[in-house]
Amino acid sequence: MRKFLDDNFLLQNKTAERLYHEYAAPMPIIDYHCHLPVKDIADDHRFRDLQEIWLAGDHYKWRAMRTNGIDERYCTGDATPREKFDKWAETVPYTMRNPLYHWTHLELQRYFGITDLLSPATADKVWNNANEMLQQPEYSCRNLLKRMHVEVVCTTDDPADTLEYHEQLQRDFAEVKVYPAFRPDKAMAAGEPESYNAYLDKLGEAAGREIRSYDDLLEVLKARHDHFAAHGCRISDHGIETFVAEAYTEKEVKEIFARVRGGKALDEGSLRKLQTALLIELAYMDHEKGWVQQYHYGALRNNNSRMYEQLGPDTGFDSIDDTPVARNMARFLDRLAYAGKLTKTILYNLNPADNEVVATMAGNFQDGSIPGKIQFGAAWWFLDQKEGIERHLNALSALGLLSRFVGMLTDSRSFLSYPRHEYFRRILCNLLGSDIEAGLLPKDIDWIGQMVRNISYYNAKEYFNF
Repeated sequence: MRKFLDDNFLLQNKTAERLYHEYAAPMPIIDYHCHLPVKDIADDHRFRDLQEIWLAGDHYKWRAMRTNGIDERYCTGDATPREKFDKWAETVPYTMRNPLYHWTHLELQRYFGITDLLSPATADKVWNNANEMLQQPEYSCRNLLKRMHVEVVCTTDDPADTLEYHEQLQRDFAEVKVYPAFRPDKAMAAGEPESYNAYLDKLGEAAGREIRSYDDLLEVLKARHDHFAAHGCRISDHGIETFVAEAYTEKEVKEIFARVRGGKALDEGSLRKLQTALLIELAYMDHEKGWVQQYHYGALRNNNSRMYEQLGPDTGFDSIDDTPVARNMARFLDRLAYAGKLTKTILYNLNPADNEVVATMAGNFQDGSIPGKIQFGAAWWFLDQKEGIERHLNALSALGLLSRFVGMLTDSRSFLSYPRHEYFRRILCNLLGSDIEAGLLPKDIDWIGQMVRNISYYNAKEYFNF
C-alpha cells in the first residue's frame, strides 16, 4: 500500500516517477497569471500567523467551511485568527477527494516541513510550528517566492494602477522578475452607469486626461497600455462572462458611449456592441506590441445576492456558467484574424463541457507563424483539480499539440499556492508515463522527458518572451 503524499504522490508507475523526478521537478516556475498583491512583494511583507497567509481571502476554503456547517463568522467574520484556523482544521478531514485536501497537505509539507494530517487533534502543533517559522526572515513574501524556485510572476493589474510597486521591484528585487498584466475589465463594465462613470473618472486621472468621449477612452487606454509596456508588461487578461461579437459601426459605438457617460442605462444589445468594440480595440493594441492576450470566460458570478450585498465579490459565491459560446468566440477571433491583427492568444474555459469546443477553436486560428500561437489555456478555477487537469490534457492532446502547451499557472492570491505547479507536473508525468507503459507511446525517455521540461517551463519562457 502506498503512503499518502510520499515522494511518488500521484505517480502510478516507474516511468512516471522518472519523468517527474528527472525532468519536471528541477524546472523553475513561471507563474504567468496570478492575483498576488504586488504591494506585499514590494514591502516584503511578513505574515503574522498561519491564518493571515493561508485563510484570509481564500474563497476555496470558505466554500468548504460553509458546506461543512461552519458559521460565516469563522470565514469572513470577526472571529479571532486562531478561531478561524481551528474551524479550518475541523473542516479539513471532511475535504477528502476535494483538491483542497491535497493542496492543504502539500502546502504544509513544502513550506513548513509539516507531515501531520491537519485535524482538530493536530491543530495546536501545526499552528504553533508554522507560526514560529513565519516569524523568521526566510518566510517573507520575497523569500517564499525564492523558496519555491519561482522565476517569473505576472500579477493582475487595472489600467488605472500606478505600477509604483512594480517600479520598486524592478529596482530592488532582481531574483524574481515581477511584471504587471493589463486587466481592463472595469473599462468594459458599462452595465452599471454610476460605478462605470466613477471608474472612468479614476482612469482619466491616472492618464492625466478627462474622458468625455469614446475617442478619449481609447486614447487613455492606449496611453495606459503604453505605460504598462514601459514597465515590462507583455500580457493582457480579460475576465468575461462570455465572448461578444456584435456587428457595430463607429458612429453607433460613440453614441452608445455618450449615453452611458451621461448616466443613462444601456439596453443589452447596446452594451454588447460597446463591449465588442472595446475588446476589438484592446486586441489591436495587444497585436501592435506583440503581447499575449488571455480570455478567462464562463464564470457565473455573485449568485447569492444576500451575501454579495454583505461581503461583495470574490467571496465564494460564483459557479460555472453554461452560456453557449462557440459562435461568438469564432466571430471574435475571425474578425481579428481577417484584419491580420490576431496576436498570441490563450483561451480559458470554466465549463468542462467546452473543452473540445476550445481545443478545436484554437486549431482554426493557428497560422504557422508561432508554435502554439493560439493556446487552449490550463484548467482553471473549479477545474484545476486532478480529474479536471486530466480532462484538459486529454482534450488538448487529442485535438491539438500537447507538446506546445505553455503549462500551469496558480491563478491565486496566496503565496502558499505554488505547489499547484508541482501538482500539475505530477499529473502530466503520470499521464505520459502510463501511456508509455501501456505501449501507447514509445519509450523514448529523452524526447518525452524534454517535452515534460518544455511544458513545465521552456514553452512559457519562449511564448511570453521572458
